Amino acid sequence: MSTYLGMPEVRAYGHGNLHAAKPFPDAAEHELGNAQLRANLGHATSTIRNKRARVVAELPDWEELRSAGSAVKEAVMARLPELLEEFEKNFTARGGIIHWARDAAEANAIVTDLIREQGADEVVKIKSMATQEIGLNEHLEAEGIAAFETDLAELIVQLDHDKPSHILVPAIHKNRTQVRDIFLREMPEVDPALTDNPARLAEAARLHLRRKFLSAKVAVSGANFAVADAGTLGVVESEGNGRMCLTLPETLITVMGVEKLVPTWADLEVFLQLLPRSSTGERMNPYTSMWTGVTEGDGPKNVHLVLLDNGRSAALADTMGRSALHCIRCSACMNVCPVYERTGGHAYGSTYPGPIGAILSPLMTGIQAEENNSLPYASSLCGACYDACPVKINIPEILVHLRKEDVDSKRGKQKLPSQMDVLMKGASWAMSKGSRLGLAEKALPLGRVAAGPDKVIKHLPGIAAGWTSSRDLPAPPAQSFRDWWKKHHDDGGAPAEGQGTEGGGTEGEQR
Repeated sequence: MSTYLGMPEVRAYGHGNLHAAKPFPDAAEHELGNAQLRANLGHATSTIRNKRARVVAELPDWEELRSAGSAVKEAVMARLPELLEEFEKNFTARGGIIHWARDAAEANAIVTDLIREQGADEVVKIKSMATQEIGLNEHLEAEGIAAFETDLAELIVQLDHDKPSHILVPAIHKNRTQVRDIFLREMPEVDPALTDNPARLAEAARLHLRRKFLSAKVAVSGANFAVADAGTLGVVESEGNGRMCLTLPETLITVMGVEKLVPTWADLEVFLQLLPRSSTGERMNPYTSMWTGVTEGDGPKNVHLVLLDNGRSAALADTMGRSALHCIRCSACMNVCPVYERTGGHAYGSTYPGPIGAILSPLMTGIQAEENNSLPYASSLCGACYDACPVKINIPEILVHLRKEDVDSKRGKQKLPSQMDVLMKGASWAMSKGSRLGLAEKALPLGRVAAGPDKVIKHLPGIAAGWTSSRDLPAPPAQSFRDWWKKHHDDGGAPAEGQGTEGGGTEGEQR
């Protein structure tokens, strides 16, 4: 096993193709202008949320399952080097070949060499976040090798020369009419009378891919899980394209992040209950494929696995953030996130969008990167992602941790305090004592004057202008609660005469 994952020293290496050029605020502003995108996302995420809620409600022990999944992942992170060595021993004993890749460049070079060894110039691919992370398709294209995505949503995105916008449903930002138009434009063999009926669209994609399945010598896949004590890899999917890729070609190359391990088959049982319910709202995946090395006369003759670090050592070294590596790529956090639902995945500039992307990219590539340091702020910290996560990743807590890292990294670089620094210092001073807060409340009448006869403040100065650029601020009340309380209660704290606390004439006002 490579020593760069060894303990006690955990070393970080270069990362590849995780983010785009624009920081989140700029990209999000652009995406928010796309009304069709928001409509597509709103419909899709609400549908998935509702399906998930129904199947989760069927299990009386759902919370216990979440706790079990979290505990298994925590144990894996604590024993990762040991479990990787165990997996390597069992995988190679059954005829598989393991390659270790520190970063995207190494992984891409390994896969390219393996494909060329087979004399192939094209491959079929199973949907894989790891290969997207390293930019494998783009690398292979530059090397003269065509990579054909076989997952329906991935195929749609690829044909449209677009990028995925969701971990589970890469084409979530497109509706079926847009998909029909893409097929008519990019598939010469498609019937010009093709409609946007989902069954007809699926049939068109199946016919388009069938020749590729039957002729490809090499397939490339990711892996959802790897069982350490058996040397077994597993992929779960819904369409059957994965089963075709895993069984028909002579050579199978899998690219997998080192964190995907589970210690035993019994541990896998937990995740095969958590994952389908959290991702597609299904009780189980239609296709669950497991393979262990090479089997004579059955399946690929050459089985390779590229174990990918690509920043995971850096995430593992962060004691506050390492639980982000527990992620099983279910996308439940995205489907409940109010920020993701309005901006879509492209705004994050990361292979992993949404709440999990907002912590994974900074952890793996560093909060100092310009594309990363805005991601931890792409959240209202509402906590919906934590409640939905099947392995209890406390995303809001990690976001706050990364925000602190971002602030600390900039401390000392500014000659003068920023507007935010001044505002936060002022708020800290005012809220530290009741008397100070009372003094600040004396300014309420000024706010009412600024609001004018409409009783709304439409423009605030400085950094606060960002708030009023898209919403109005109601005028402050005529008096603060503290003043109201002082006026209506005597010194002993009891209600003044005629001011009942239950059923009295001012109950509504007190509420």
